[in-house]
Parts: sequence; structure tokens; C-alpha cells
Amino acid sequence: MPTKLTYSSAGVNIDTWNSVKGRIGDLVSSTYNAHVHGKFGQFGGMFDASWLKGMDAPILVSSTDSVGTKVKVAFDSKVYGTVGIDIVNHCVDDILVMGARPLFFLDYIGIGKLVPAVAEQIVSGLAAACRANGCVLIGGETAEMPDIYREGEFDLAGTIVGVVERDKVIDGAGIAPGDAVIGLRSVGLHTNGFSLARKIVTEVGKKSYSDIFEGGKTFGQALLEPHRSYIKLLPLMDAGKVKGCAHITGGGFVDNVDRILPQNCDAAIDAKSWEPLPIFRYLQVTGGVENAEMYRTFNMGIGMAAVVDKGGADAVLRDGALAEFEPVLIGEIVSGTGKVRMEF
Repeated sequence: MPTKLTYSSAGVNIDTWNSVKGRIGDLVSSTYNAHVHGKFGQFGGMFDASWLKGMDAPILVSSTDSVGTKVKVAFDSKVYGTVGIDIVNHCVDDILVMGARPLFFLDYIGIGKLVPAVAEQIVSGLAAACRANGCVLIGGETAEMPDIYREGEFDLAGTIVGVVERDKVIDGAGIAPGDAVIGLRSVGLHTNGFSLARKIVTEVGKKSYSDIFEGGKTFGQALLEPHRSYIKLLPLMDAGKVKGCAHITGGGFVDNVDRILPQNCDAAIDAKSWEPLPIFRYLQVTGGVENAEMYRTFNMGIGMAAVVDKGGADAVLRDGALAEFEPVLIGEIVSGTGKVRMEF
């Protein structure tokens, strides 16, 4: 008699998901606010947008992204919570540059075999970052796909929706020669450049993620430092003190700062104005990577660049809300053709 097949025998166990749904539900619900309509576990997340009528001209801003190959460091190190923080903060920063505050976030986890402890750690990171950013983890999907991902592997992506008043949208249109470029520091690679970083650490440097890198911190810990949220910039944005903002992600300075420049302006970035984090120095020296490639692949210690009026630069640099980011003057806007000039 032929064996009776089940979904479980094909590698997908619905019962396992059901067993963790309650605990994950508590984490998700901890991010809810008065605008959430309904409860966890419905087919879609509902968000009451009627309060937006109190705004003059609300513009919804959305973005989607993934953690990329940083997840390989996570599952090789068996540390899963930080990548949840990464994807939320990455998406928050992507809409923040336009002056938007986050409303709600949705995640997608694709995984070879659902392990309850792994899923809970990921969602715990998602929930913690959502709470910190004042947004709701309103929905998500966890897909168990044994034929796509090997055991122990997963992928993580997310989508965010935020809002900004039309007259407060930050698009760089007002940037002019003479403006100052201020950098806010990162705490590591954030979520970009990991294909190169992993190759340098494990193949060129012959290191494992458990090996000590510096100050008692392992290579895994250094690489998994969570992506920072720069949402504390919002008050300055609301006050009209920020003309343009660039999230320094894949493409580094050259391919991100240029996105906010008018066609008659260049951004002259002085790479000598700040000291890159030790992990970047290690990657450059060990990998023999040229300066131009480093600054186009990694954030090099600056996770956000803000363009402000030269006369207001000192006040921004001294702003107490930004103190944790150690703001530094990294360049200026000059006449040009909409390009970024890196000065090493």
C-alpha cells in the first residue's frame, strides 16, 4: 500500500507554526497603538487612518528592503534577534530621509525549517525596533520552504509605510552651494556590503565568526551590530532645518548622496573628517580594498548624511537629541552637476 503523504512529510509543519503563534502574537501586539483596528492573527492588518484628517495634506511614504546576506552571519553565529532590528531600522531610515515618520511595518521570513526559538528571536527584534520607532508591527508572513532554503537558513525582508505633510517633504530641492553636509555615525556595517565583508573575514582572513576581533568582541558580534535608526532627526526636519538627507546604504556615499542633489550642485565629502570604525579598517587592510571601493560599498562609519544651511550647521552639530550619533561636519555643497566628490 503506498505511503500516505502529508504536508509535514514534504517538510512543512503547520503544527509547529501554530505552537509559536501565540508567543509571537504577544510580541506583535506589544507594538500596537490606538490606531490598530482588530487583533493579531487576521488575514490582514488594519490601521485606522482617519486621524490623518488632522493633517493638511498627508503624503504616505513606503519602502521595502531585505537584510541581504547579513543573515548568513546571523545563522552561522546562531544569533537571530539583531537582524529583526536591522530590517525595521533600515526601512525607517529609508523613509525618514523624506521627512516621514513611520506608521506601520510588515515583515517576511522565508525559512527552510521553522524552528520556534529562531522565529521568536527574529520577531522579538522586529517588535523591539518597532516600539523604539513608534510604529506598529501590523502584519507579516513566515513561509517554511525546505526546497528553497537549506536547514538553518532563512531570509528576512520588510515593508514600511509612513506619513509626512506635503509641505514638509524633504527632497533636496532647496540645497545650494555653501550648504554643509553633516554625518551621523553608524555602529558598524548596518545592512550593506556583507557579501564582500564575509569573503574578506572568512576566505581572506581565514577567521571564524567566533574568533576575537577587538576588545573582547568577536567578528560575529562586530558584523552583527544592529542598523541604527536616526529617527531623532525628525524634530529638526519638522523645524525646516534639514534641506536634504541621504541614508548611506548600498552604494555608499557616491550612489546615495547624489540622489538628493540638484543638477547644479555637487557634494564634496572629506573622508579625512572622521575616523572609520575598526571593522572597516580591518576589512580594507585584510582585503586590500582601495579607498574608492570601500567608500562606495560600505558606510565607513557614517550611516546618515544631512545637508543643512551653513549658518545653522553649528546648532545641528550641538543638538542634544543627536549627541548619541556624534554628528560631524563631513563636507560641503559646491557648484557642479549633481555628483559626489570623495576627497581621501
